[in-house]
Amino acid sequence: MDRRTFCSLPLAAAVPLPAQDSAPGAAPPADPGAPKAAIERWKDLRFGMFIHWGPVSIVGTEIGWSRAGERRGRNDKTTGNVPVEVYDNLYRMFNPVKFDPDQWVQLAKDAGMKYLVFTTRHHDGFTEFDSKFTDYKITSEKSPYRKDIVRLLSDACHRAGLDWGVYYSQPDWHHPDYRNGDAHARFIEYVHGQVRELLTSYGPTKEWFFDGLGGKAADWDAPRLLRMMRQLQPDLIINNRAGLPADLDTPEQRIGMFQNTRPWETCATVGTQWAYKPDDRLRSLEECLRGLVCCAIGDGNLLFNVGPRPDGMIEPSHAARLREMGTFLSQFGESIYATRGGPFVAPDEKKRPANAQGFALAEGNWWGGSTHKGNTVYLHILRWPADTITLAPMVRKVVSHSLLTGGSGTVQQSESGIQVSVSAAQRHAVDTIVKLELDGPASTLPLLRVG
Repeated sequence: MDRRTFCSLPLAAAVPLPAQDSAPGAAPPADPGAPKAAIERWKDLRFGMFIHWGPVSIVGTEIGWSRAGERRGRNDKTTGNVPVEVYDNLYRMFNPVKFDPDQWVQLAKDAGMKYLVFTTRHHDGFTEFDSKFTDYKITSEKSPYRKDIVRLLSDACHRAGLDWGVYYSQPDWHHPDYRNGDAHARFIEYVHGQVRELLTSYGPTKEWFFDGLGGKAADWDAPRLLRMMRQLQPDLIINNRAGLPADLDTPEQRIGMFQNTRPWETCATVGTQWAYKPDDRLRSLEECLRGLVCCAIGDGNLLFNVGPRPDGMIEPSHAARLREMGTFLSQFGESIYATRGGPFVAPDEKKRPANAQGFALAEGNWWGGSTHKGNTVYLHILRWPADTITLAPMVRKVVSHSLLTGGSGTVQQSESGIQVSVSAAQRHAVDTIVKLELDGPASTLPLLRVG
């Protein structure tokens, strides 16, 4: 995000790739994208769990990035602080005896999360599943654990009805063929082979999170790769980090701006590091909830990350924070799940203060935004720059209003606009949600900028 143990199998023969579906010399067909119904279903979920985990948790440094040694394909002036000979052998000590996939999945559900995405392989190349293409994996005879973590976790998701998703890094700083001249062609087949394994052996997969570090489509033969993936799992949602637009954008550690013309998902950490960090500083509950709400009013999803400990447990403080988010969603989730952003949306990129794009509120008149479903608009008032929030005129009539977060307020509509007031004593500490019932569908309204 932000050593020679590979099998000598003939890759193309070991995992056959789909036949070309265009004539020799012809341009490959454009990626058709996921079906609209699959994308709309994914947008309905709104909130997912991201998990970065592996042998690096033993030393408590960042996954992939803390590995020393060369990073082919990058011009980094510095590298990681864990020597290669140490980093690459951590898996020989990695034995997460307290790992219980059902507990992880239950935590995700307690947090109100509807899907889970796991790092099956990061930039360090360590493979968390039983791949036929490498011995640098969790099921290696050199590993004391030897269990297929991806199998255990994907099965737990399927049992619990939680959507299963895969993170897979194409760059691999451990693999000898990666960006190594003509040998990189073999590496491409290695990537295709592992992707096929993940999409044929672990049940229905709803999201795929590539992480190409700015690589181009040609670096992974992405047109052929995505074509294979869509043949194997037609409803799969794929992100934009393989050199092709695919299905969704992925802002990282910041909240995306309003965008309802193309799906997007913010990925961010509950602490400061993706992988386990001892005594990591947690985001406040207010910051976590604000991030989730700002994604929803921007018509995006939030993929929120935890990094489990080396024994397989998730830090109690991190788990507690996620459960607090779940309490909020159990009360007010109707304003988040299966909604769409708008019609009242935050200022555009040029007018919105820079730090309001993250999880912290900026000074100014911006107060929040709205979500909607059917004839209902949910105003999410994250801050009160004045005692009354003034909304632009709306052609739909407000037929009733209520305070979803408890108490009562006033809503006055006229030709000049809509005035919303809630007394200070009845405002929610993080998000005062005013529910407006309209005389028709909110989806037909034009977008109205606020602040």
